[in-house]
Amino acid sequence: PPAGGSPGALNPFDRRLKRKQKNWAALQAEPAKCDYLREEVGGRIADRVFDITRTFPLALDVGSGRGYIAQHLTKETVEKLIQVDIAENALKNAIESEIPTVKVVADEEFLPFKEDTFDLVVSSLSRALCVCVLQIHQVLKPDGVFIGAMFGGDTLYELRCSLQLAELEREGGFSPHVSPFTAVADLGHLLSRAGFNTLTVDTDEIQVNYPGLFEVMEDLQGKYILCMGESNCSWNRKPLLHRETMLAAAAIYQEMYGNSNGSVPATFQIYYMIGWKYHESQAKPAQRGSATVSFGDLAKIEGLLKRGKK
Repeated sequence: PPAGGSPGALNPFDRRLKRKQKNWAALQAEPAKCDYLREEVGGRIADRVFDITRTFPLALDVGSGRGYIAQHLTKETVEKLIQVDIAENALKNAIESEIPTVKVVADEEFLPFKEDTFDLVVSSLSRALCVCVLQIHQVLKPDGVFIGAMFGGDTLYELRCSLQLAELEREGGFSPHVSPFTAVADLGHLLSRAGFNTLTVDTDEIQVNYPGLFEVMEDLQGKYILCMGESNCSWNRKPLLHRETMLAAAAIYQEMYGNSNGSVPATFQIYYMIGWKYHESQAKPAQRGSATVSFGDLAKIEGLLKRGKK
């Protein structure tokens, strides 16, 4: 399938540009300086894998990058791991792991695997996640589990708000400079429509402090381009920010969000999701009307406990 696709409502990202960004990012010197966010999220996904008391013979990491999840997993939990990423340079520079791995260069939106292949699928901070959950469901075996993480809608709200206000003031309008993110209310519907059941969605925030807006932008060049390869690749992106606009945005950032010590925060909101592929052995909800105790009786529990103490 074409790597770039065509602009439209169903896919707001330029996949061809995304591949170029991630390939360029993987070739930069000392990428580990900017890996801490992906490594932290990868570790939290691994913790969720460990919470499931079973061994997974074959697992798939969608949008694996340099292997931020694999480095936290153990061979006692995952016996073999397939790593898939659109950027071949990221796979070439993958972090070592004790798990036997196979690296596959492929667009995450077009997974090249047969149905009912994997016991576990994981994905960390991949922008293609929203459009490939259906394929993830297809490649999972019955009773297989998907565990993923993606940026939430409030990610970098301080930066986005400051840039928008500065552009409105200096240029009379604004355009997106950070790729759009998903709202948490949409995740449950997305996973359910893809066929997953027994869903779990939770959210977390990671806040990093910087000396100022320009340091935020520099570090995001490292996170979103140099290592994470996740810079703005929307079809309607604006290629240039004027210097006066940047200076105004820095002042707004400091005034609206600055800390007492002079630093400014940057917030990364992370959504974690867990979904299972249906299998007849899974627990099923009871039929409607089959309950033998009313929720209204719960109000009587406190009185019964007090009576028992007396």
